[in-house]
Amino acid sequence: MHFAFTEEQEELRSQARGFLGEFSPSDQIRKAMESEAGYDPELWGRISTELGWPSVVIPEEYGGLELSYVELTALMEEMGAALLCAPFLSSVCLAGNALILGGTEEQKKEHLPGIAEGTTIGTLAYMESNGRPDATGIEAIARRDGGDFILNGAKSFVLDGHTAGLLVVAARSADSSGEEGISLFVIPSDSPRLERRLLPTMDQTRKQAELVLQDVRVPASALMGEEGKGWTTLSGTLDLAAVALAAEQVGGAQRCLDMSVDYAKERIQFGRPIGSFQAIKHKCADMMVEVESARSASYYAGWAAAEESEDLAVAAALAKAFCSDTYFRCAAESVQIHGGVGFSWEYDVHLYFKRAKSTEILFGSPAYHRERVAQRMGL
Repeated sequence: MHFAFTEEQEELRSQARGFLGEFSPSDQIRKAMESEAGYDPELWGRISTELGWPSVVIPEEYGGLELSYVELTALMEEMGAALLCAPFLSSVCLAGNALILGGTEEQKKEHLPGIAEGTTIGTLAYMESNGRPDATGIEAIARRDGGDFILNGAKSFVLDGHTAGLLVVAARSADSSGEEGISLFVIPSDSPRLERRLLPTMDQTRKQAELVLQDVRVPASALMGEEGKGWTTLSGTLDLAAVALAAEQVGGAQRCLDMSVDYAKERIQFGRPIGSFQAIKHKCADMMVEVESARSASYYAGWAAAEESEDLAVAAALAKAFCSDTYFRCAAESVQIHGGVGFSWEYDVHLYFKRAKSTEILFGSPAYHRERVAQRMGL
């Protein structure tokens, strides 16, 4: 298969790289990390209004650009390279895709235009403290009460859950198990008896929160699709999110390689640059091979998502598994090449290392996704 970006897609990549290089440098990332929101609202506003990135994959009828996942993959790679602190993954790739795949027409008309404009921050709350990324991990309960639903349970590791105004919450009927009985609900974050708490995390560049639902009453209009049939929408959303995250990981891994090469050229030891030593050359060469292989897996998954291919689930799982491993290994090797300063706060290497580790387990670990592929192959 021959894959190449079009001239317009290359221009989008170039525009993103230039913008993030100018307006999201290291000092801005560190300021965003220290804030409670975890991102700069002014920068997010510029990204939304001037560049229109949140609208990339949203259909035109709901205020979007209706581009493909190929364009989204290109953007996510640049965001990962820049370590952008923004609610893009949570709002566009999780909440936005869930609404596109399974929302009612009324829900799409109400919420997608705001997501496309960047004025509505959404997220998906599906994982719980058990840490299981599959259907068995959903233990929150939804029960009918007249014309309403009552939600009870707790959600953990919710991306931007403490700042999002719109929540897509996964819950199941009390007598269900596995993939059956799961429903998705679109609810405002200020719903009565819904509590949110910011979680302390190793990766400060992407905030996570815990949501506690104690008899949260939502109207029947909050239900996405058919009651008890929400797993299809949820699994499809997670596949698309995995494709986007894999592209972000490729960008981060490439930046780790670039930082390592640059440092190896300037760091002098025994009267010569450390990049002239064979051990360092081998590390950089191995990193380059892995990054290029990961990029191929990511681009194929992006193509599969854009074409709505029947191979999407497998392509997404393979990309997430391989790109996760690649990013973490490249980040770890970058720390080693930088030596003592690789552990220092002043250098950015540790920020990429922490992002690599957090994204490694986000939406399921590499082992989980390899198991998904094996099951689909009948192994």
